Amino acid sequence: MNNASTDIALQLTDVEFRRSRRVIVTGVNLTIRRGERWVLFGPNGIGKSTLIAMMATRKYPSEGTVDILGNRLGKVNVFSYRNRIGLSSAELSRAFPPDEDPLDAVVTALTATTGRWRDTYTDEEMNRARDLMRRFGIDYLEGKQMWRLSEGERTRVLICRALMADPELAILDEPTTGLDLGGRELVVKTLGDLGREQSDRAVILVTHRLEEIPEGFDHIAVMGRIEGDEKLAHETKVRGGDPAPGTIIYTGDLEHGLTTERVSRIFGLPLTVRHENGRWQAFAE
Repeated sequence: MNNASTDIALQLTDVEFRRSRRVIVTGVNLTIRRGERWVLFGPNGIGKSTLIAMMATRKYPSEGTVDILGNRLGKVNVFSYRNRIGLSSAELSRAFPPDEDPLDAVVTALTATTGRWRDTYTDEEMNRARDLMRRFGIDYLEGKQMWRLSEGERTRVLICRALMADPELAILDEPTTGLDLGGRELVVKTLGDLGREQSDRAVILVTHRLEEIPEGFDHIAVMGRIEGDEKLAHETKVRGGDPAPGTIIYTGDLEHGLTTERVSRIFGLPLTVRHENGRWQAFAE
């Protein structure tokens, strides 16, 4: 990326990802600038987690390019800039040793490692980790073990970890998974504070639930399946009735992206979308 693009945090250009000869996503183009707050929205199985894995340097595109914080994926050692990316995801959750202290799971974000061994951290760094856990209502987990945590507790530990290193790019994949109503609302409220903060940090929230979109997030990338001529061309190359690949069908502001017509189409049933008091909802007709 050249100097003219220094305000770009993330750029995907003509990205395709294949697994075992199946095309998972194709024709993906997305540009996210520093300081922007984005929602990556779409139904389950559409390829959101695949895109997130590439954005977080965990997977590489089969075709196209992914530029992250000025580094082209596959051209630069990912460990030289991975600590500038804050990630919360179910896949990352499985990487921790079962007996890891949740506090250590948070603070090791500073070295982009999972599993604390001989690393040492300052009192200031440990206290920052504790403050984050307090902010998300899980400070009581210090001294426990990751394998004993509920799904909702693990989710909040990972959000704290994602923010620990004050990343330039924060990626939060389904951040309310496993939470009850109270836990969900606490997280949504706190993420709203993150969305409204004045900083150059780019934030991407991944979800398939409208009610989980916090205030302060004003850009959206909506995922759906390829249609028309692209779908026909794809079907001539695949066998076994695999679904059409996912792609990004809309980028822009939420009001124009989350229309009743578009949301109904990507979920395959009649829905009514509402936006009231800063929160989004969808109901089956």
